Amino acid sequence: MKEAIQKSNWYKDLSEEARNNKEIIHEHFDLGFTKSVIRNVINYLSKYYFRACFIDFEKMPKRNNPGVPLIFASNHSGMAFPWDGIILAAGLYELFDYGQESMRPLASPMLSESVLMNPYLHENLWKIVGSVDASFLNFETMMLQNEHNLLIYPEGVPGIGKGFNKRYQFQRFSSSFITMSIKYKTDVVPILTVNAEYINPYAYRAKWLNDLVNKIGVPFFPVALISLLIPFQPWIFYMAFPAKLTYVLGEPIRVFEMTDKPIDEISMEELVAIKDKVQQNMQHQLNAAVKKYGKNPFDLKTFFSTTFRNLDKIPYSMPFGWPLLFEHFNKVWKKKKEVDLKLNLGWFSSIRILVKSPKLLFFYLPILGWIPILIRGLRKKKEN
Repeated sequence: MKEAIQKSNWYKDLSEEARNNKEIIHEHFDLGFTKSVIRNVINYLSKYYFRACFIDFEKMPKRNNPGVPLIFASNHSGMAFPWDGIILAAGLYELFDYGQESMRPLASPMLSESVLMNPYLHENLWKIVGSVDASFLNFETMMLQNEHNLLIYPEGVPGIGKGFNKRYQFQRFSSSFITMSIKYKTDVVPILTVNAEYINPYAYRAKWLNDLVNKIGVPFFPVALISLLIPFQPWIFYMAFPAKLTYVLGEPIRVFEMTDKPIDEISMEELVAIKDKVQQNMQHQLNAAVKKYGKNPFDLKTFFSTTFRNLDKIPYSMPFGWPLLFEHFNKVWKKKKEVDLKLNLGWFSSIRILVKSPKLLFFYLPILGWIPILIRGLRKKKEN
């Protein structure tokens, strides 16, 4: 009997600290900017390049408790800039009209601590569009809001730092989402991301190289043939191949029903056992989704047909034009700050954008272009 009521020595109740941490919920999040950047920028990538497809989201589960967000958990693609997460979060914002059923992501702090890991050096972009640094305290804080559900990547940085040889294999999960699911009695709902492993295919992991780039705030550096071109064209650092991104809504997992103990009485061994069961469940669901939707990861037929039907969207629909697209939007937004902003883009507008933002030339300048890019990235890391 004494053992049954013994408090866990690993668990610390941060409820009070979370209530005092609520400023992080809206500290950087700008809903107007988010709506506008998705409409004017991310949709170029989603519709004309990645051709994002959302499967079974009409079966969106209801919350266990209306005042507590559901926890959605997805797999990351390995050795690639996290376009998979960007397209997913943006698509769900639009799919559910930015309401409760859409999702605010908890993202690795490494993605925001260095400006290099923000798309095309747009400082703090992750947080402005709703992401929150993934810490235990921030997670608990976000469980206290009910404006949106939550999106997590339980593999963390190891998920985006795994090599192509480990594609579609979940890396070791964090325990934080298991803790929150049990404590707040809310479901964990898998989102199975298929084909994103081909955003940067045949790229592999070298620990010594990752350790080296970690020093400048970059979580990994892919060992791949395309990486040889990065010094000569810096925009390739953010490069993505035209994988047809497919997101499948999985079956909810009632983690809190896997134990009859409150969270503060569960031992670490029991928590890890529950986490392993959840990981096995999600791996099984992911394998099934890959088998069904992952046979033609690029679907080049639809890629080329989409491209030819939308030639007027080039260069902004292609990776080499994304620096121009992001920068132009940012400039116009700062000037007008209109949610219904509509960019005026055409074949020759790229010349106008380059003239007005000559710093963009660094993304296309071989070798020397990296000097100002790295200086800016390192300076911002020190300031944070």
